[in-house]
Amino acid sequence: MNARIYADHAATTPLRPEVLEAMLPYLSDGFNPSSVHQEGRRARRVLDDARAAIARLLGAQPREIIFTSGGSESDNLAIFGIAQTLRDRGRRIVTSPLEHHAVLHATDRLREEGWEIVTLPVDENGAIDRNDFARALTGETALVTLMLANNEIGAIAPIAELAAVAHERGVHFHTDAVQVPAYSRIDVGELGVDALSISAHKFYGPKGVGALYLRSGTPLRSQLVGGSQELAKRAGTENVAAIAGMAKALVLADQERVELGERLSRLRDRFEQSVTRHVPEVTVNGARATRLPHISNLSFANADADALVVRLDLDGIAVSSGSACAAGAAEPSHVISALYKDDRARRGGVRFSFGRSTNDADIERLTEIVTIAVRDLREASVDRPAGVI
Repeated sequence: MNARIYADHAATTPLRPEVLEAMLPYLSDGFNPSSVHQEGRRARRVLDDARAAIARLLGAQPREIIFTSGGSESDNLAIFGIAQTLRDRGRRIVTSPLEHHAVLHATDRLREEGWEIVTLPVDENGAIDRNDFARALTGETALVTLMLANNEIGAIAPIAELAAVAHERGVHFHTDAVQVPAYSRIDVGELGVDALSISAHKFYGPKGVGALYLRSGTPLRSQLVGGSQELAKRAGTENVAAIAGMAKALVLADQERVELGERLSRLRDRFEQSVTRHVPEVTVNGARATRLPHISNLSFANADADALVVRLDLDGIAVSSGSACAAGAAEPSHVISALYKDDRARRGGVRFSFGRSTNDADIERLTEIVTIAVRDLREASVDRPAGVI
């Protein structure tokens, strides 16, 4: 029997053995880094070393790194934390329809509280119009939140350019960079952002831990209270083992990202070329965008995306039809719906996302299985009696 192929690395990545090894001492001997005794000070050193390593790799200062439980909390902390301190300046936030649900749901809540949320339209490659963006930055705008790279189609946004425009208007800028660290260099100075979110499990680290970069001087109100941890920005005893693992994972990712990115870009392009050659009526979503190397999002005419995901799972292939955080949603992917204004929006898209374990043999087998699965689904759709779903 052939081994299963895991092609859902955009949802999560497997924990690297080297990362587990770095975590093990603190799983059994994980003292509180806030304690002043010797054991507590030892835990504090681990925390400080991890913070310094992550800051260095992001081009930040250690005091600008806040540890969180993951990308969703980092997004929430940035959006709510900054917005609440700037409500007297204005109650307007600019975002896009492509954002992760951690951002979309946070801005939805602020809308319920009376904030004006401006959601800029995007073109078929996920890009917003620069003029639309500039016009949206009124004197009432407190915050912009736009992701650095989309988690469904992989499109990379020109965040440095947009952040510069925002800062000219005195507007703070947050970016969700969760998908990026394993495949592309992040330098917060070059990006020019005030806040940036990452999550360890997207770059072969542990789940349940992430970080928020917060530029020195950026106002932020803590959302978790109860202690003075994380420079009084995020209360709660730090998960020393997970944080040590995240630092190790980011160091390893930085060492390998150039080679990994080049290899995955080649595999992704080979996969897309092969599928579009063997399967008619395929759309590569975001094809003309500058993309992360590991994500390929395909829509197949007359083949439902969710049905194809289930069929591929039965055939030994793990993929998704959108963000893992939206699994089970009845609606089509909000990202695909935002790209198109015609019936392509209803098709949804199947996200194939590759990683360190993906090889040429996987791509060849994946292409064969996808070709057969789409053909079978299309034939079943044609043969289905009218009125039967």
